[in-house]
Amino acid sequence: MNRFRFSLIAMACALTFLLGGDALAQTMDRTGLIKEMQSLREQLQQKEQEFLAPSAEDRAAFAEFLRQPDTGLIRLVTRGKYDRILVMAGGGSYYSFARLTNEYGYGSDIELQHEEFSVGFAGADWGYFTKLGDVPLETVTLDHPAVPFLATLNASSPESGVREQQRLSQSGVLINGLMYARTVPALVNNTYVLRSISYHNSDVLVAVRVVRQDADGTMSLLWKMLKKFPTPELKP
Repeated sequence: MNRFRFSLIAMACALTFLLGGDALAQTMDRTGLIKEMQSLREQLQQKEQEFLAPSAEDRAAFAEFLRQPDTGLIRLVTRGKYDRILVMAGGGSYYSFARLTNEYGYGSDIELQHEEFSVGFAGADWGYFTKLGDVPLETVTLDHPAVPFLATLNASSPESGVREQQRLSQSGVLINGLMYARTVPALVNNTYVLRSISYHNSDVLVAVRVVRQDADGTMSLLWKMLKKFPTPELKP
């Protein structure tokens, strides 16, 4: 009987060792896979940055302009074009001029979709575009006749006022012959002024110009910051 009991104990210990070793091997395998996936993700993110980077030709063409402070050159992918390829949130269709990123969810200011630009994407966020036509970006300053309406908008409004601004931006408002609205046609060799108000994130006034459209619809935009406002807070 003692020998039988001893055999059972020995078998149980052996089984525990084998199962424990298998569990340890599985844990090590999963740890290795996590590290490998993280490495692959970092490589993919690097490739995405290269994919969204402006062309060397455009960087050279606008080098003098880009030496000025608060300027930049970006690419926007038309929404949905590469959603199954790019892992970046928003698929490269958005940009934040305050945080300098294409990734959606960080106070994004502009979106490219169906050959239109839009602003105001989540919650109480809102804003306006106005299209100036084919005018040099250098000529657009705070003194430009199209800018005062956008520059004097009250961002920190009670929620009722914010909802009214959202409603107006959807339909558009006509002031001194210029239309201000949430969306505008995205056209090459056209210049725009944008006021983007993203609560708890940023509030910016930006001039942008479309300098290129690729065969896949991707657009390259030259931009300059006209003014940064205090971070807006939504009042009850």
